[in-house]
Formats: sequence, structure tokens, C-alpha cells
Amino acid sequence: MHIPLQGATNGFDRTVFFVSDGTGITAETFGHSVLTQFDLRFRQIRLPFIDTVDKAHEAARRINDSFEAEGRRPIVFSTLVKAELSDIVRRASGMHMDLIQTFVDPLEQELGTKSTHTVGRSHNIADSKDYKNRIEAINFSLAHDDGQSHKNLTLADVILVGVSRSGKTPTSLYLAMQYGIKAANYPLIPDDFERGQLPSGLAPYRGKIFGLSIAPDRLSEVRNERRPGSKYASIENCRYEVNEAESMMQREGIRWVSTTVKSIEEIATLILQELGLNKRGY
Repeated sequence: MHIPLQGATNGFDRTVFFVSDGTGITAETFGHSVLTQFDLRFRQIRLPFIDTVDKAHEAARRINDSFEAEGRRPIVFSTLVKAELSDIVRRASGMHMDLIQTFVDPLEQELGTKSTHTVGRSHNIADSKDYKNRIEAINFSLAHDDGQSHKNLTLADVILVGVSRSGKTPTSLYLAMQYGIKAANYPLIPDDFERGQLPSGLAPYRGKIFGLSIAPDRLSEVRNERRPGSKYASIENCRYEVNEAESMMQREGIRWVSTTVKSIEEIATLILQELGLNKRGY
């Protein structure tokens, strides 16, 4: 079925398509890495599960429609494995970045062997051990979110600490989903500052603790979105909590990083490096 485009680019500089016979995650991840090098706004369209000739023709049609409507070739990042489908899409009026042809074909020549050309191989659930580890890590992180539980902390790969809304939960879940890291997280609250100690029960695991901090003005903005006009969100309270948390982390010898201008991906990579957690990504 033909799906019409939603009009003009509405202020975007160029349209980008991510075309895949699977989820499109690989094409999108690679494409985003490249596109961030350009100070432009891109209208992004994901076309996943392009695994039949009819779907390939529909993808090509949408690329052609974009070209005709905008007068500029859309950029196409593709991870189509089957040559028949890739050829159909490549005939469309786009600027094509084919990751399979760019990387797999040269590797076949260098290694002297043909690739499997298996659709969806990079995200194959058949790798049951890695999949099981990832599910266990997600369940662990959810059970140990925001200091909910002290059970089985010996199994934790990392324990994140920081003031409320400093990025602990999304970082924990990203580490679990992307790397199979079992991450617990605990908020640092005024009671901890008054005692001058970490949350109870964490002392034996100091080597696994990593701190997240954030600029007080940014913290105030984030908290005001949740509880506007509250003491919790006031700039004075945010300054107090951040200063106390950073002082505690320095006093306890805990490594920490400011999340103010860092992405979740950057924060996670720093944690993996600092703690020497050499686990594979998915």
C-alpha cells in the first residue's frame, strides 16, 4: 500500500531514510553518528522490515516521492542484506549509503570467504546466553531502581549514586539493555547529607559505586518540570544538594561525572571505562 508523505520538510534541511530488512536499529545508529557531524536539521524516516520485493518497491516509491516533493535527493542509509531488494531501493532517487556493500563486500575479499548474508543476524535472539544475560540485567536494574532493594548487591556490576533527577535511572537501564550490566542506583537525599554518610548498606560495595552529578540550574529546570514551584525544585535547594553530594563523593573517594551536557551513551561509556567493565554491546 502506498503511504503518502506528510507534506513539506517543515524547516528541515534534508530528508533521511533508514532502510532495513530488520528493525533498522543498525542503520539508524550508524546514520545518527554520521549526521551529527553536520549542523543541519534532518527529517528522519525509518523503513524497517523491508523483506519482500513489494516492500522494497514501496520503499523506493517513498524515496522518489520525497525527491519529487522537495527537489533534493533524500539521504538513504541501508542495511538490506538481499541483493535483489537492495538493487530495487538503490534505483530510487536518493543519495545511498549502503552499509552492507561498503563494509561486508571488502571484508569478503580480505578474508577470502563469503559472508552468511543472513537477515537480522546482528540482533538474533538465537544467541540465548547473551539474551538471557541482558534480560537478567534489566530485571536487576528495575528491582534496584531508586534504592528499592538492598538484596543481592553482590551481583551488581555498578551502583550509581546521585541526587534525584541526575540521570541514574535512564543510565542504569541503558547499561542493562545495551551491555547486560547489572546496575543498581540509589538517590542521595538530605538525610544522607546530615549523617555525612552514603545510604545505609552501600559501604561494603564502595568499589562498585559511581556517582552522577548535574549543574544546579539544569537540575532545577528538570525538577520544575515534575514539581513546579516546589522547594524540591528551587535553585537554592538544588545548589545545596549538588554541593553536598559532590562533597560526599569526593570525601568517600567515589569517581563521578557531571551529566549536564552528556548523553546517556557518553555517560555509560565513561562508567564502563572507569570501572573496567568490558562487556559487549548488543
